[in-house]
Amino acid sequence: MHLQTPLVLLSGCVGFGQEFTRVAGYSNNDIGAICLKGTTLEPRLGNPAHRVAETPAGMLNAIGLQNPGAHAVVRDYLSKLDFNETRYIANVSGSTLEEYTEVTRIFDDSDIDAIEINISCPNVKEGGVAFGNDPDMSARVVAACRKVTNKPLITKLSPNQTDIAANARGCIEAGSDAFAVINTLMGMAIDIDSRRPIIGNNQGGLSGPAIKPIALLKVHQVYQVCKAHNIPILGQGGISSGEDALEFIIAGASAVGIGTGLYYDPLCCKAINKTISDYLQQHNLASVTDLIGSLSLNGA
Repeated sequence: MHLQTPLVLLSGCVGFGQEFTRVAGYSNNDIGAICLKGTTLEPRLGNPAHRVAETPAGMLNAIGLQNPGAHAVVRDYLSKLDFNETRYIANVSGSTLEEYTEVTRIFDDSDIDAIEINISCPNVKEGGVAFGNDPDMSARVVAACRKVTNKPLITKLSPNQTDIAANARGCIEAGSDAFAVINTLMGMAIDIDSRRPIIGNNQGGLSGPAIKPIALLKVHQVYQVCKAHNIPILGQGGISSGEDALEFIIAGASAVGIGTGLYYDPLCCKAINKTISDYLQQHNLASVTDLIGSLSLNGA
């Protein structure tokens, strides 16, 4: 799947596409794809408030996959998107293997360009966490979704597991075409006056610059598995500048995801692209492809 730039707007940060594209100054020319909000089979109201809390160098969120359901997304949202302007990626979530399969089947019968399988959502009480942290279950979800679609499958991996590379290896064997690395880490914030968690769900997913070093390491580890199979990685976790994006590409990412950084600067993609372009020119590199996985380890 060809992207016009290596930048992807991440799921949960830009609604179902239309919400973010209304921001003054936004241009589809700055991005390669938009990943839509996490979608389940039936509508979900999500978690109780508070759902978002700012933390040092980051943000906690526990939205709880609020969405109108897969059929409504295809009928009411995809029909209003211009697929000639950019790529659109669906984000499939579920509580059971059967739900993942059915939502994937629904998106397969649509204009969506690719499907991201969210097997690692840290802010729902069932499904995502158990699936994403168990390599066998992860592979089972991928295999089940693979049977019902020919569209590109992107598996979103959790950092909250013992061996992310082993999980990636099993997902490749099950039929994953690409990976999104990483999802948020589980975290908590506490109100010292009430002595209660600030997040209504008690815990949530930590994103933003605070998780960038962890995300970089995970991309590097997954790349060691992916490079032999020519499996691309969408690197994400704390990217807010061109320098951040370059680090992820050097670590092994073929594209980079922008999420929490959009809340700080909704139009940051233009500056990120310029930094990447300038870097390629300064180092006589023809394209981003020449930079992917070019990391040289100390002592190697």
